[in-house]
Amino acid sequence: MKKKRLKTLFTWAVIFTFIFSTAPVPSSAETAIADSVYINGNIYTMEDDHPTASAIAVKGQKLIYVGDDESAKKFIGNNTKVTDLKEKTVIPGLIEGHMHIPMLGENLMKIDAFWKPKAEILAAVKAEADKAQPGDWIQGFGWNNTIWDDKSYPTKEELDSVAPNNPVVMERTDGHMIWVNSKALQLAGITKESKDPQGGEILRDAKGAPTGCLTDTAGEPVQKIIPGLSDDREMDAILAAQEQLLSYGFTSAMDAGSNVRIINLFKELYQKKTMKLRVYSLVGGDWGGTIAGPEQEYIKNNPPQKELYDDRYSVNAVKLFADGSLGSRSAALLKDYSDRHGHIGNYQYTDEELYAVMKQIYDSGYQIATHAIGDGGVDQVINTYEKLIKADPKADRRLRIEHYQVSTLDDIKRIAQLHILPSMQPTHATSDKTMAEDRIGSERMKGAYAWRKIIDAGSIIIGGSDAPVELVNPYHGFYAAVTRQSRDGLPEGGWYIEDAMTREEALKAFTIWAAYGQFEENLKGSLKAGKLADFVVIDRDYMKCPANEIKDIQALLTVLGGEEVYRRDLSEIGVIWQGVPIRFNTPPVMNSGMIYAEAAALADKMGASADYKKGDIELKMTKDHKTLVLPVVLSQDQPMVSVRTVLEGFEYSLVWNPLSQTISIE
Repeated sequence: MKKKRLKTLFTWAVIFTFIFSTAPVPSSAETAIADSVYINGNIYTMEDDHPTASAIAVKGQKLIYVGDDESAKKFIGNNTKVTDLKEKTVIPGLIEGHMHIPMLGENLMKIDAFWKPKAEILAAVKAEADKAQPGDWIQGFGWNNTIWDDKSYPTKEELDSVAPNNPVVMERTDGHMIWVNSKALQLAGITKESKDPQGGEILRDAKGAPTGCLTDTAGEPVQKIIPGLSDDREMDAILAAQEQLLSYGFTSAMDAGSNVRIINLFKELYQKKTMKLRVYSLVGGDWGGTIAGPEQEYIKNNPPQKELYDDRYSVNAVKLFADGSLGSRSAALLKDYSDRHGHIGNYQYTDEELYAVMKQIYDSGYQIATHAIGDGGVDQVINTYEKLIKADPKADRRLRIEHYQVSTLDDIKRIAQLHILPSMQPTHATSDKTMAEDRIGSERMKGAYAWRKIIDAGSIIIGGSDAPVELVNPYHGFYAAVTRQSRDGLPEGGWYIEDAMTREEALKAFTIWAAYGQFEENLKGSLKAGKLADFVVIDRDYMKCPANEIKDIQALLTVLGGEEVYRRDLSEIGVIWQGVPIRFNTPPVMNSGMIYAEAAALADKMGASADYKKGDIELKMTKDHKTLVLPVVLSQDQPMVSVRTVLEGFEYSLVWNPLSQTISIE
């Protein structure tokens, strides 16, 4: 009986062997053929066990290989697109760990009037009015009357002539004056009889009537009646923000305060497939307040949603506010402000109220991300988080503190022990350095913006910019993290330099650590087979370039889910001043191997004066009692001068980067 059973099993084994030997077997070579392969690169993977590579292979949205060029060849088929990176540097797709996406886009959608001739600005206003519905507001930013032939302030009549049916508000480049038309004045109730408010002025003509220019607080009646955008315009704003983010190499971003309307608009954009950026939304408002109304109902009626639309959208966390800001003295401190005795700031909640709000959110399964800037606000949040964690120690909620600017040294140790995640914005430190110590004194500074102490205690840091509060450019964040200097290189040696990050840590803050803060470290944040094919090619070696050049890094190519979503236009020459491109009315040109740019714009950026009369072949530029006589090249009837001659003449240093076609000025 036993022999018969063995014989039967053997017979079936022969049959199955025959079937599988004659049936077509899927070829591993076929399934491994990549859609695209990138070779000959200088790739930083952010993977500790293999931190560098030279090649990557992509199939669909995922990476199928990260390693050396020779091994990458097996993934190349007849239809594989092969790109020679020519030793350019590649880093993982960057993750913006805390920003406000719609607000960034709203600013980008305004008319760009930055240092442009008045006629060009009026033409742009007319173009907007021609396509706008009657009554729609038209907004712009950046005009500067001092560069116009007629240097007097503009008038409402000029705007009326191009936009009679739409209220118009154009903000001056310094942010302290707006130029409006008659429609805007009428809607704001500003008339000849209106009095100048405290802190502002209504500019008037000889008869006492408003001219259309309002300074500071005089502009508030206009600003407060500008309505929110329609859904279509808000989606345009989001897409405008996306375009800018992709141009820097961002492939993911957190929206730190998405109300229900914005959540629905994000989803609509993903359904239309016009939204490509990966977004992690925090349910809540942008700038303070408590969770109430539609957002409270949303949390109650909707479980967390993760990685919707092909891993592109998550609504998995809730934004709360514990306090305000250090600059306004509304950040909550444990002891009085050093520059305002008797004042400790503003707590948004009592301890009992904060626990009740957090517990409801926590029990709903959402991650909590709480804005806390002062050491009192931070301490209150840690205490409340600790209660939640101890009541449910097995839950992996990765509770976050947004900003975490001022902390006691004991609380720095506590967040590491409790695995609470600090989300910090490096450029906040370099922006706040002029006032922070005045607010909190030298002793409390030991725990302020203390990245080194936080990392050494065992925590990771989630990086971001808080844009549009700061410029969204991530390379400014890397620079601030590494040098603890503002973009002008001050202070020399760095501000509390002992708390600087290493270059690797700064990059991790915007990649793998930020991914962990979103529960997506297995999807993105590093370059590894099986992860999303999100990466960016940049114009210099981030790990090895001089530290002062980090802020000037430019993205050359952004790849998101295997798709090339941004490629730098190398036909344009860029001039970078302290990490920010100079905007020219007439683009820079190459002439006989020299780069020429607008004399007026260069002079203004340096605080120089330019003396030029039409028809002259030379121009005099003066700065600090030194005068240069410069040959002029005309482009589009604009006087252009050699950038190198000007800068070296005034003893500035500059770096030419041929990969991005940019000159960086120090």
